[in-house]
Amino acid sequence: MFDIYTIIFLALAVFIFLRLRSVLGQRTGRERPPYDPFSGRDGVRGSANANDKVVTLPPRGDAAARPAEVAAEPAAAVGERLKGIAVPGSAVASGLQAIAEADSSFDPQHFLAGARAAYEMIVTAFAEGDRRSLRNLLSKEVFEGFDAAIRDRESRGETAETKFVSIDTAEISSAELRGRIAQVTLRFVSQLISVTRDRTGAVVDGSDEKVTEVTDVWTFARDVSSRDPNWKLVATEAGH
Repeated sequence: MFDIYTIIFLALAVFIFLRLRSVLGQRTGRERPPYDPFSGRDGVRGSANANDKVVTLPPRGDAAARPAEVAAEPAAAVGERLKGIAVPGSAVASGLQAIAEADSSFDPQHFLAGARAAYEMIVTAFAEGDRRSLRNLLSKEVFEGFDAAIRDRESRGETAETKFVSIDTAEISSAELRGRIAQVTLRFVSQLISVTRDRTGAVVDGSDEKVTEVTDVWTFARDVSSRDPNWKLVATEAGH
């Protein structure tokens, strides 16, 4: 009796295994990477986390070890993902296409969402004097400029407060690949409540009630040959 039951249980186990295998399938190497909540969302509220990434891309992997059609697939589909981001045939579209061809994991939609989040985090971190967060999000040169402005503010005993009401516009105005360095420039139009106070708490600039429209033109860059998925802010200027 024991031998018969053992055989029955083994047969059931094999049957269940084969059923699960047929339902779940096998890994083929072409699965989409796990969803990244940071790169896909429109913005981040509250203080910045020093470990957050500006734009997180899917794992790069070894393109040489994959079939040619798999490695080329994201670049071929980038035209579809450019809808609503760049006009077909424009300089912006050509620049984004060049970046996608150099880095098959580049997704313009995710980049734009991540850039919006980075813009809000950087502005908030600057107001709070959060150098640790800024250092991870800015190039060395831009960080030095931000740090100098924070030190100047601190020397006067002033504090700044910035609250985002909305980001009305976040559009890519230019994109290009210089060697292995990808550069994407965006124009942001946001509604902010910004105020600066002195040591006594008196308002010396801005208002804690008035909403102000602010336009910024920022450039992000990344070495597409690097495994580091982070884009960093490399240039800023006031827009109009």
